[in-house]
Amino acid sequence: MSRLRLAGLVIVLLLVVGIAALFVFGLRVNFGTAEPDYEALAAPASHYDVEIIRDKFGVPHLYGQRDADVVFGLAYAQAEDDWATMQEIVVAARGNLAQQRGADAAVTDYLVHLLRVWPTTNAGYPDLPQNIREIAEAYAHGTNLWASENPDEVWDGVLPVTGEDVIAGFVFKTPFFYGLDGVFKELFEETRSKEISLGPDNAFLWTETPKYPIGSNAFAVAPSRSTDGHTRLLVNSHQPFAGPVAWYEARLKSEEGLDIAGGVFPGAPVILHGHNRNLGWANTVNKPDLADVYVLDVNPDNPNQYRLDGAWRDMDVSVATIKVKLFGPLEWHAQRDVKYSEHGPVLETEHGVYAVRYAGMGETRQLVQYHSLNRANNLEEWMDAMRLQALPSINYVYGDKDGNIAYIYNAQMPKRIDGWDWQKYLPGDRSELIWTEYHEFDALPQLINPPSGFVFNANNTPFEATDEANDLRPENFPVTMGVETQMTNRGYRGLELLRPDTQISAEEFKEYKFDKTYSKDSELAKLIEMWLAEDFSGEPDMEAAQRLLADFDMSADMDDTNAAVAVLAGEPVVWAQIQGTPMPDTIQSLRDTVAHLMEHWGRLDVPWGEVNRIRRGDVDLPLGGGPDLLRAVYARLPQEDGRLVAQGGDTMIYIADWAPDGSLKSESIHQFGSATLDETSPHYADQSPLYATEQFREIPWGRDALEAEATRTYKPGQ
Repeated sequence: MSRLRLAGLVIVLLLVVGIAALFVFGLRVNFGTAEPDYEALAAPASHYDVEIIRDKFGVPHLYGQRDADVVFGLAYAQAEDDWATMQEIVVAARGNLAQQRGADAAVTDYLVHLLRVWPTTNAGYPDLPQNIREIAEAYAHGTNLWASENPDEVWDGVLPVTGEDVIAGFVFKTPFFYGLDGVFKELFEETRSKEISLGPDNAFLWTETPKYPIGSNAFAVAPSRSTDGHTRLLVNSHQPFAGPVAWYEARLKSEEGLDIAGGVFPGAPVILHGHNRNLGWANTVNKPDLADVYVLDVNPDNPNQYRLDGAWRDMDVSVATIKVKLFGPLEWHAQRDVKYSEHGPVLETEHGVYAVRYAGMGETRQLVQYHSLNRANNLEEWMDAMRLQALPSINYVYGDKDGNIAYIYNAQMPKRIDGWDWQKYLPGDRSELIWTEYHEFDALPQLINPPSGFVFNANNTPFEATDEANDLRPENFPVTMGVETQMTNRGYRGLELLRPDTQISAEEFKEYKFDKTYSKDSELAKLIEMWLAEDFSGEPDMEAAQRLLADFDMSADMDDTNAAVAVLAGEPVVWAQIQGTPMPDTIQSLRDTVAHLMEHWGRLDVPWGEVNRIRRGDVDLPLGGGPDLLRAVYARLPQEDGRLVAQGGDTMIYIADWAPDGSLKSESIHQFGSATLDETSPHYADQSPLYATEQFREIPWGRDALEAEATRTYKPGQ
């Protein structure tokens, strides 16, 4: 390698990491690790007895005596369907992703050290309840068994996966759901304006913006609000279609108490949201103010000291080594100091030294709470699980067979002192500003069985969650909680549908879920008014666009010939709102849309489904819906043929329906199918046609019904 080329590689790497002056680099040759003892890795399988029954759509139903047996089977089944993502999550949580993915992952690895993922995990793991450690280890053993049977698919150094790896995955990922990565982005704004992506093509990499949004819809209707006395729950998370936070569907059934269906992310041993026979819950992302930034006064004579309460304090300093893959066996080893103050992790930038304190610091009990939610059988048990407060954020919408419904604005809300603007940076020299406790669970915004008979959230403020007379009031919660107050189009539209309808039928429940209309209060409605007010005289194509906009009924149905102009032109603005980035030139956005449609179709009145597609294997189908609709479809990048291909939005959708006698009907749909990566599998895209036509499949809860349609039954390791 020439010196010039080597210097170029160093410069590129320094620019990616963004904190070049503090890194020391060294070229190394990676000779690999010793070959794992595959027989030893497979040996723990003999301690588990689980039966995997794949239904007609290939979804795994796991049956076992113990919870640990079922979890072992879940890991094995998921490895069969999505091993590549599972191992990437393990490596990312270890802080070793750059060794596999190169320089783009270097900052992610550094954050693992900065957030003390492994000191936190190692300190907290021994204190977890024994049954939780057994579950984490069972998941690791199922993962290792599949890997031992498929060694050619495994990256060097991944094995063995451990129970600690499972917990570390929760420790690392959960703070990013409320936007902690945005805090770090802001601090490096002068030199870096990037965030961690959770999209399928660049998972965990530090990219310009997240590729796809993380949103969600959820609503529950009590017997008093339904035409037939049923309780209904919608579980409708909006995620990327593939990658580390894409839903994988499973059913868990043990004799110890697990009997639940729903979604997991790769690396999660239990259902994250879904329902059991008695109750269920849906999650939506919330973003309260859960992180604070402190400006440190650093000792000019000692960069490892900061002032606190009038005295210099020593920072806790360690060294992180980040191994970055170049090509072949060559890699760079970069070392950087990792500093901590009493506030939290310290970041040194060109414009100052900052410390960050955030919800979830030091927390390792996430799996404890999720397992308790999975095992709950009634509202009281479920609320007890919520009171564990191990999860730093995420809304919960709940329903059960007894007719109870609830909405919980869940968060580890810091107890902050009054008199300060906590939305701004804070002085780092006052210890009274370093909060150490969270508000109690019962102090959080929540609605339990409101008289209105329904609860709703679509990533909007918790103060707009049901009928206005029963809504929570902002004045009843401290300003220092930082509860969000914004609305989404989905929030506006959902309430426009639900509030007037005092008796909601089963058919209407589904219609509301798949509603494709932009609210009169939406940003798109305001944009259309502005576009219609513009003078495009002498520009025939722009005048034609105005005529289509004037006739647009605000609904993105697949057959609508007015929707393409409106939705495509409005999408960059909606996207900027979601991401919190500067608004684009709205007139130019309309011009770009007109040019795009004329280039690829030669006309503007193109049916929306001709533009908006789902593609998977041989499947290529039209879709209705679009950005920030209740029928959420996100497709950022046009293909060569001009069409947009859905990459995120509506993913795994569940409807749990309890009759007055407590009997359950469970329906679901997935955007692709259970075979996440196997293009040769019949389940690679077998649910996509149902997804495109907005149809559900009924989940076989009874064993006889399941066995009647089973496509495969087997026991891992036997």
